[in-house]
Amino acid sequence: MKHEIIITQDGSSSIYIPELDETYHSKFGAIQEAKHVFIKNGLDLFEDSSEISILEIGFGTGLNALITMLEAEKRNLKINYVGVEAYPIALDEIAQLNYVAQLEALDKKADFEKMHTANWEEEIQINSDFKLTKRKLSFADISDENTFDLIYFDAFGFTVQPELWNEVIFEIMYKSLKNRGILTTYACRTSIKNAMQHAGFQTFKLPGAPGKREMLRALKNW
Repeated sequence: MKHEIIITQDGSSSIYIPELDETYHSKFGAIQEAKHVFIKNGLDLFEDSSEISILEIGFGTGLNALITMLEAEKRNLKINYVGVEAYPIALDEIAQLNYVAQLEALDKKADFEKMHTANWEEEIQINSDFKLTKRKLSFADISDENTFDLIYFDAFGFTVQPELWNEVIFEIMYKSLKNRGILTTYACRTSIKNAMQHAGFQTFKLPGAPGKREMLRALKNW
């Protein structure tokens, strides 16, 4: 499907798919959404940890991984990051994204490129604080159990891919988390909350990123 590079309202870039009328990030701001949903309402809950494992559902542009890597360095936090993506983005499109400039992290440009050029299914040490494994597979094929502390659930929206937001998928997410694990996502549809609860999660509605009213956080065995 055709991709178009766009600039969101906070100045950061994203990718728009005209055929689906869907963007990879909020049009109100890609970076501010990532920081609000996945850092403030996810990673920040592990402030007392020295090392954690993160699963990202929808590696996409690598924005969430980049921001998480920057946060790991600030916090002296070791992160083992697994990004799952069924349809990787072409490297020539990645080169057009402005994230390192917008995040004032031009010294991390090589690290960001390394994330995208790294071999799939291979653990790569991006820097001293951040290990990355990219997996090219469907979300339904994830088979980890009691592995991750935190899940960034960043799949395309329900209206585009409802099959990624059902009870079966969230049962897989639940199994992959350790006890006292956390899943955080930008979405807050009632059917999604119900699917999470049926899978075993305790759910909480939280204020959404700018431009969105609410989001969800889901907890395992708290």
